[in-house]
Parts: sequence; structure tokens; C-alpha cells
Amino acid sequence: MRSRLVTAGFALTAATLAPVAAAAWAQGAPSVTYRQEISNNMRQCAPGGGPAVRVTVAGIKSSGGRIRVQSYRGVKSDWLERGKWINRIETSAREGTMVFCMPVPRAGTYGIAVRHDVNGNGQTEVSEDGGAMSNNPSINIFNLGKPSYRKTAFEVGEGVTSIRINMRYM
Repeated sequence: MRSRLVTAGFALTAATLAPVAAAAWAQGAPSVTYRQEISNNMRQCAPGGGPAVRVTVAGIKSSGGRIRVQSYRGVKSDWLERGKWINRIETSAREGTMVFCMPVPRAGTYGIAVRHDVNGNGQTEVSEDGGAMSNNPSINIFNLGKPSYRKTAFEVGEGVTSIRINMRYM
């Protein structure tokens, strides 16, 4: 009888704490691991997979250089901030369209940023390199300001969410 009471108490405690953990995530609690370099494993976006984002990147202008896809929490404090990316996939570019599977820690609000380093030197050359973000916001190349996290954020559920990002070049 005692073991049933202990088990029931644990279930009650877990059920009580789950909303608290969800609220902490939504408020930006640092319960996420940042700066994970991962491979492009499409199996994580197979039916039944997730939470993950299937990212189709269209309009890649050449097969030169490297493509970098990074996920961020969809909050002001993290969006495009140095070192605040969650996962990064970096690979050789292929002209046209490429597809990536970006796993995320849990269901929630995220943003994706893509960069094409055309010559692969690790430097940003505005006149040559390309960039894009989730929800395809307008990017003023001459201003170089980042769009608001509100324009790039999208919801990811427990499964796989598909998005399409269109590359932009000068």
C-alpha cells in the first residue's frame, strides 16, 4: 500500500511541475544547451520524428563555399545573438535547393538563420555571400540590421514542422 502512495505522490509532483517547466522555457530560462554542431540527419525528420524542423533552402546561387543553418529560440534575448544558437548544420553548398533536418530541444517558438559563405573563407562579404531567415522577412542588405525575432519566429510542435527559406544575395 505504501508503494502505491509514493508512486501516486510522484505522479502528482510530476504533473504539477510540468506546467512550471513549460512556463520557464517560454520565459527564456537557460534550460537549453547552446552551440551544438550537428550533422544533417534527415532520419530525425522522418514520420514519427521530432520535435524538429524540415528546412528547405531554395535559391542557392552556386555550389561553391559552405551553407550554415542555425536554430535559435524565438525570443528577443537569443535571436541572432553571438553564441545563442542552439544547433548548427554546416556543409558544402549545392546550387539550387537543399533540405536540412534541424532538431529542436522541445516544442516551442524558434527562428532559423541561413548563411551561404560563397568562397568558404569564413568571412562575410556582403557583395557576394547570401543569407536568409525563417518566414523570409525583407532584409535590407545596405543597412545590415537584423529583422525582429517577431518576424522570423514560428511554432514547432512535438512532431516535424516544415518551412521553406528563400536565399537572398546582393
